[in-house]
Amino acid sequence: MRSFLKPTAGLVLLFALATSGCSAETTSSSGADTPPTSEAPAATTAYAPYVSALTSSANDSAGSPTTYNLAFAIADGTDCAPSWSGVYGVDDSTVADRIAKLTATGGSVRVSFGGASGDELATHCDSAADLAEAYGEALDAAGATRADFDIEGDELSDSASVDLRSQAIALLQQEREDLTVSFTLPVMPSGLDDDGIALLDSANDHGVQVSTVNLMTMNYGESYDGDMGGYALTAARAAHTQLRDVFGTSSAAAWRGMALTSMIGVNDVAGETFTLQDAAQVRRFAQEKGIAWVSMWSTFRDQECEAGSAGEDDAQNDCSGVEQSAGAFAEAFSAG
Repeated sequence: MRSFLKPTAGLVLLFALATSGCSAETTSSSGADTPPTSEAPAATTAYAPYVSALTSSANDSAGSPTTYNLAFAIADGTDCAPSWSGVYGVDDSTVADRIAKLTATGGSVRVSFGGASGDELATHCDSAADLAEAYGEALDAAGATRADFDIEGDELSDSASVDLRSQAIALLQQEREDLTVSFTLPVMPSGLDDDGIALLDSANDHGVQVSTVNLMTMNYGESYDGDMGGYALTAARAAHTQLRDVFGTSSAAAWRGMALTSMIGVNDVAGETFTLQDAAQVRRFAQEKGIAWVSMWSTFRDQECEAGSAGEDDAQNDCSGVEQSAGAFAEAFSAG
């Protein structure tokens, strides 16, 4: 999912992350890739799963997340006003109580804007100032200093909303010096597509400080029916080269400016199943490379489906579709 800014500024920011040995997501240093020149080893890869803003799951705290990605803040109807999944207003006490219970475990909250369903706020706001205000309302309601922008589908190719969003985020970061920003983008084993690169270029052009590019290593297409863990690593390596090019950073800084999110168990595309062994493989790779954080979609799917349910063949919202104990994917992603 970091500015990166324009190339020179981005190099300074990501170099600082790599040399400090820590980030907002992490704690102590560990033996990741030995970076070039004088850069120190990166910090421990954090575990930051996606959780529902609306309802709790018994698996939310499994793996002791450092950060929860709160899904999703989207437009409230056709207005430039934020809501939680189009169901609750941002100040609703139900979600406030939900957030309080999440953070009581010691983790923090990152507000994730957008997602695959509903309308991202940039498609309903007329100006960058109005959009920045809407984003700020959701962040304030959650008590969050971290914002994730999950941009996919038609909204990723909508250059007007992409540029408006970049302008708004830049304004928001001017107002909130402690705000960290990640972009969650679809990826293929060949890397980010042209629209994903264009979005990052737009962020650079408008002076957005991007802390992380979070790769959605999932749902590649029916021709990709092999090793999902292997595909995730291949996608990460391809995107690493792209991030170095876009932001003009070192190898270590580009790894540190990356996150990986997998759809656990049965994916939306037939033939794609992400296993517990895949999760362990991704975790090891992320730690070796010094990747900022790993995540999964999602805590409420981190349990076995009931025998005979449709989840054994098709992706379900409340179970993984593979044989597992509750919270097993969280443990695999946070191990080590």
